[in-house]
Amino acid sequence: MTNVSTIIGRLTDSFGLNLQLFGLTLLFSLPLGLVIALCAMSRFRPLALITKGFVWVIRGTPLMLQVIIIFFAPGLLELGAPWGSGASARFTAATIAFIINYACYFSEIFRGGIQGVPLGQAEAGQVLGMTRSQIFFRVTLLQVIKRILPAMSNEVITLIKDTSLARIIAIKEIIMMAQEYTAQGLIWPLFSTGIFFLVFVGLLTLLFARMEKKLEYFRV
Repeated sequence: MTNVSTIIGRLTDSFGLNLQLFGLTLLFSLPLGLVIALCAMSRFRPLALITKGFVWVIRGTPLMLQVIIIFFAPGLLELGAPWGSGASARFTAATIAFIINYACYFSEIFRGGIQGVPLGQAEAGQVLGMTRSQIFFRVTLLQVIKRILPAMSNEVITLIKDTSLARIIAIKEIIMMAQEYTAQGLIWPLFSTGIFFLVFVGLLTLLFARMEKKLEYFRV
């Protein structure tokens, strides 16, 4: 029977896949979410309507289903193998699905934060001779970050837990690895996966608490 240290080592390695998916999703979904939010707020009505419709579809369907569609759709539509082959293809497809999904959720948070900034702030910037881009990045965005941080922290914490959904296309993340041991009659590896998530969520909670404290000087 496999010893405890070997099992923990394999679980740790598998959790590395969860962390990779988590990191890549954050890296690309945050800026993409801001772009989607700006498109949804565009004065060009067709762009705004198309963007809002897309966000509605993504937010209204399960992430697990989106992962399956993005992974299998190219093959079903005879589009070749855009994701490559093997384990890397599955991971790429899952990453793209996660980025799109979370970008749409983040876009709504960004949109709410931007629209929550008083118009007087932009008007004051105009009086000072600032351009629209300067007003957005130097005035609006700073206040948006302060406003959206609590909601954003909740989504980020949800993200690390959602990475376990990648097992639906046979990505051997930590829970899928633990289930292999369950099939062998060992149940404790499955329950121990909760410790990995709890520790990482605890670190994220401390990080966001510190960030909120750093931004306390910025009253909104």
